Amino acid sequence: MSDWAPIAKEYDPLKAGSIDGTDEEPHDRAIWRAMLARYVPNKGVTGDPHLTLFVARLNLQTTEDKLKEVFSRYGDIRKIRLVRDLVTGFSKGYAFIEYKDERAVLKAHRDANRLVIDQHEIFVDFELERTLKGWIPRRLGGGFGGKKESGQLRFGGRDRPFRKPINLPNMKNDFGGEGSAEKRNWSREGTRDWRTRDRDHERSRDKRWPERERSWAWGDSERERDSKEERSRGRDRKDRDR
Repeated sequence: MSDWAPIAKEYDPLKAGSIDGTDEEPHDRAIWRAMLARYVPNKGVTGDPHLTLFVARLNLQTTEDKLKEVFSRYGDIRKIRLVRDLVTGFSKGYAFIEYKDERAVLKAHRDANRLVIDQHEIFVDFELERTLKGWIPRRLGGGFGGKKESGQLRFGGRDRPFRKPINLPNMKNDFGGEGSAEKRNWSREGTRDWRTRDRDHERSRDKRWPERERSWAWGDSERERDSKEERSRGRDRKDRDR
């Protein structure tokens, strides 16, 4: 627990798929894909990764000029790369912005996150592809994105940091039978008491069952007798009327 951190320092698909980073089995197929994937960062991407921000959840109509207008207020920009579809040329909704100095990067990372641009609340984080060891992009089952509806939530990033694991060593010892002898004896006696109670309850229920059957039978015969008396009274009334 001493080296625990809410933000992942090294990417592990299995941990990214767990809310607190303690899962031992993958819970969806995407995690399996990411665990089997071998990803090498794109060598065609240039620039300093430590001075680059990742900007996502953009309006598809947002342009490079609009991004430059907004993000230039935090410092001098060296390059903006708005990712577009190779076939259609339309924006994919995310971009990379490289600044000239570290102070501007830190300021934009702090202040630009959740900023509204073209009616869309954007998400801003540091570039992870070239800076986070073991990084697997979302298209291969990794990343820190995903939706709850698809069951592919990812944790350990800025948007969804890990929750701190609950550490209960005493509870584990008691339930695992590693506690003191007194506790083990108490648990055995307790289970014995519950068993005897259940046995007594079964016996008393078996005894009560014939009594209930007799009472139900008696109730049925009494109802039949009452209905016969009512029918005889009705005949007497008819004879009197005649």
